[in-house]
Amino acid sequence: MNKVTVWYDGGCPLCLREIVMVRRLDKNDAIEFVDLMSPDTTCPISRQFMLDRFHAQENGVLLSGAAAFVAMWRAVPFLRPLGVAAQLPGVLPILEYGYRLFLRLRPRLQRYAGGRLET
Repeated sequence: MNKVTVWYDGGCPLCLREIVMVRRLDKNDAIEFVDLMSPDTTCPISRQFMLDRFHAQENGVLLSGAAAFVAMWRAVPFLRPLGVAAQLPGVLPILEYGYRLFLRLRPRLQRYAGGRLET
């Protein structure tokens, strides 16, 4: 299984909750998580663009949006069936459409996701 790098917004409570969950499921340490809010983080493209959309790198390919989530899912055994199913014809465009809808709601959802995290 290839190593996947995931960049995330460490200042977003919603994002942090998801990363905490995926880290717990990533028993094989197949994912390298990179906090975009860390001043030491080097970004392969514009930091702002990476903060605006979810990004992952798999097999040297930088992925964005739903494709990045699918790569992350494939790296985690428990989530792998979702990642494999997302590769079926026509599924990724539907997931991307849903992801774009989510991006519109994200600011409101972030307010509700605040609070203490168990890491």
